[in-house]
Amino acid sequence: MIRIFISNIGFPLVLLVSSSMKQILLIEDDPFLIDIYTTKLKEEGFSIEVATGGEEGLRKLREKKFDLLVLDIVLPKIDGWEILEKLKTELPKEAKVKMRTKFSSPIELPKEAKVKMRTKFSSPIKNLKIIILSNLGQKEEVEKGLRLGAEKYLIKAHYTPTEVVEEIKQVLK
Repeated sequence: MIRIFISNIGFPLVLLVSSSMKQILLIEDDPFLIDIYTTKLKEEGFSIEVATGGEEGLRKLREKKFDLLVLDIVLPKIDGWEILEKLKTELPKEAKVKMRTKFSSPIELPKEAKVKMRTKFSSPIKNLKIIILSNLGQKEEVEKGLRLGAEKYLIKAHYTPTEVVEEIKQVLK
């Protein structure tokens, strides 16, 4: 994909955007932080989408494959804990597949066929890496986030935006 921007001195600037760019979903409700992190991550060559609430974030996760989820915990309606719980329960499950032939009633496929089908059709959240970026920093909360599948738990007050981007790069290596 080619993107053309007009620089501040009037000359076109052409950026080649590779399809191998890492896809990041940021679920954050603070407009100031959204602006900072989207700017920083785009500057580093990441493709980033934003959801400002849990419901929107879950919808985006179901519709598109992301390499990384950067998740705040304190969100309107559905909080980060609930998102993590839902992701845990939505990871690929054994498919219950029935097949109907022209001359018979439905038959259940053998277990081996289900396993092959399950590996062929993967979920958009399979292999999703998660970084929690939150102001909640009690030991119990950090442990809970890691137990629910986060690779890292970063406390916002302890990291500059540049340091957060470095942590993201480390997780995506």
